[in-house]
Amino acid sequence: MNLVNEKTVIDNQPQLTELLAYLKINNYRFITISPASHEIVNSRLQNSVANNLIEIFGWNRLFKREDIDAALFDLMQLANIAVKVGDYWKSQLRVSSIDALLFLHSAYPTLGNEAVFFGPDTYRFANVVQQYLASKDFISRDFISNLPPTYRAVDIGTGSGVGAVLLALALTELKIESEIVASDINSEALSLARANINAAAIHNIELIQSNLLNTVAGSFDLIVANPPYLLDKTERAYRHGGGQLGADLSLAIVDAAIERLNPNGTLLLYTGVAIVNGHDAFLAAAAAKLNIAGFTYQYVEIDPDIFGEELNSEAYHMADRIAAVVLTARRQAT
Repeated sequence: MNLVNEKTVIDNQPQLTELLAYLKINNYRFITISPASHEIVNSRLQNSVANNLIEIFGWNRLFKREDIDAALFDLMQLANIAVKVGDYWKSQLRVSSIDALLFLHSAYPTLGNEAVFFGPDTYRFANVVQQYLASKDFISRDFISNLPPTYRAVDIGTGSGVGAVLLALALTELKIESEIVASDINSEALSLARANINAAAIHNIELIQSNLLNTVAGSFDLIVANPPYLLDKTERAYRHGGGQLGADLSLAIVDAAIERLNPNGTLLLYTGVAIVNGHDAFLAAAAAKLNIAGFTYQYVEIDPDIFGEELNSEAYHMADRIAAVVLTARRQAT
């Protein structure tokens, strides 16, 4: 298996996997909310210092060395994720849960260009992937019977690895022989994704450092993606979608799908779009590309108002709102 170049993988993989195992044994669960809401909750006086695992790894609060298990603290130091802050300590990584699965991602706040983001968008994306794989369209007898001997899927911009992990687990449960690629331009994302994949005991995911699919070989039966779609002044990779309204990366994924999907192959794209005077420029551009390529598609707005605070910025001064949408596009059989 052609894993991401070893130099991009940090040296603490065993410790990170062991950390997730420790948290799982201790029934750790944490649902990550938006950064704006997180700031409000953490700013409350009673929440200044952590008292338990959820407050250390979920809310990412300062903690006292003596307030946590010695073995856990030693593990954090071995993994190089415990940083001293005055008389306190803080974890350089957070852990969020989707059902019983745990995912490492970047500490709060996510300010760095190489930050690995996890939040409400991640949960919406996870729901989209799970619902598609459980849909009648996917699990129908006719569809399953016409699958290739090895079903190939790719999660573009995998981040913490959520899409790839959910694909691997669902396809295994359906007894579909599969090869799954998790690609990302960010080497730190691939490092954390590897730890998350190991913790989930999954062995058929290939990690590849790639800008979209430029270093990924072959064609695919399923492409899933949850790309950055906002305009970010500092152009942080996890957040900046590019173009006039943040849609360039999402449109590039549509182009990649048109080029790399097999017959009957599907693109499942969760993204955000800026609506200006009632017009969805992303839909218009994507539809034009898909119509020319002979694809069929469905487009659903699943949340009409996300990241409302961005409407105060100059980049969105003409926008009515930012909506969460799902584009499902399929190449016709030849």
